[in-house]
Amino acid sequence: MSDDTIRLVTIGRIIRRRRRLLTVLAVVGALVGYGTSLLFPPRYTTSASVLLPGAWQERELLTQAEIAASSVVVDRAAATLRWTGISGSELRERVSAKAADGNIIKISGTADTPERAQRLSDQVAKEFVSFAARIAGDGTDPGAAGPEALRQLVAQTSRRITELADAANPGRTVESVQGRTELTKLRTVLQEAMKKLDQAGPAAGKATMVVMGPAARPAGEAPPTRMQLTAAGALLFFLLAVIGHLTAARTSRRLRTEAEIAAALGSALLGTVDVPGERPVHRPEARGPRARIRRLLGTDIPWDMPAPQASGDEAGRQIRYRRVCARLRDRLPAPRRLLVVVPDGDGIARRAAGQLVAEAGNDPSSSSSSRGYPMLRVVGVSVSRPLVPDRDAESGALVVLSAGSWTAEELAGIAGACADAGHEVVGVVVAGPVRARPTRSAGDPADGATPAIAVGLTARGGSG
Repeated sequence: MSDDTIRLVTIGRIIRRRRRLLTVLAVVGALVGYGTSLLFPPRYTTSASVLLPGAWQERELLTQAEIAASSVVVDRAAATLRWTGISGSELRERVSAKAADGNIIKISGTADTPERAQRLSDQVAKEFVSFAARIAGDGTDPGAAGPEALRQLVAQTSRRITELADAANPGRTVESVQGRTELTKLRTVLQEAMKKLDQAGPAAGKATMVVMGPAARPAGEAPPTRMQLTAAGALLFFLLAVIGHLTAARTSRRLRTEAEIAAALGSALLGTVDVPGERPVHRPEARGPRARIRRLLGTDIPWDMPAPQASGDEAGRQIRYRRVCARLRDRLPAPRRLLVVVPDGDGIARRAAGQLVAEAGNDPSSSSSSRGYPMLRVVGVSVSRPLVPDRDAESGALVVLSAGSWTAEELAGIAGACADAGHEVVGVVVAGPVRARPTRSAGDPADGATPAIAVGLTARGGSG
């Protein structure tokens, strides 16, 4: 898994083999999301629209939206509403404004009830229109001079300058020439000011804004709602569990190939054997509440083990065991007793070891002059604190285990325990689960044929 690309089939395998754990974690995440929603009161949001007549550029609309949500406007609305326990700074966090199409400023207000949300949006829109009109001069003192009065005053000043220029003694003194020049410059400046005032006149008319009716009363909560938080919590815990499984598989140091296992034990690989079984075997030695919980959630079985392949018939599987016994016999100088060391918790290996013991007991060469199979005895060894019986009647150890279950450090500990007990590791046998094929009828000629058995053996690589 550490060198494989994460594919959809891998995620599907996690979901299929860890469905109990993922379901429990999703429920826990949903409860956490629901509890989080209880810490935050429900919020309701509604919007009031303000129309800006005239031609407006996008930059100007953005400026007006910033003004609508500014502290000046919101503080005025807070002073009018006078809500207990809510200051202007808190309201500023609940008010937002944005420019929409058609020269419209949408002012949104959020509150803990639909009525308050409606009142907040309407009041902020009202204060925004009033503040914008005051900036544009529509709300100034009536006694102050308006744009038209200012134009008349400028026209009168220009005529008076012309009269003064004509009344000056033209060309007779240096002072008169300088005076006429200064008056001419002043008149030019006034004319330019008039032009700018005329250009600013249409823009000033933009400030006449209109509130397009009261805000609609919200019918539902603003997101995130309680249901959304609950669903988000379940989804988050589910994704975290899947990512955790992928990360653990990527960083796993469990050995999966026969060559790595043999190298970790410092011995030769005698072959691989098949153990029929549709479902993986649970750890028989696990006891206590934690073991029961692991068994209930399905975490006591590795999820990243490949699906068992289809196996041949019983005769083909027995040939694999006979070949292992024959190779073990050939490696020994004389027939002797051996310990079959099986790691605790490896149910597949324990079943394979039992089959090896049974096959060694059915020695086909006992009536001939050739050397027979060694006598085997199965012992379980804890990988956390490995301890192998001292050398007595047995003089050697055969290690049987399944691939993908143990790390190099754990296997090195088993090899060290064998050496401490005076047993030489004479070989390694790797057991793998397979799916047994349905038993065929007695009339099927393919079951007993030797070519069919040969094909079944080579289907897994011929290492049996």
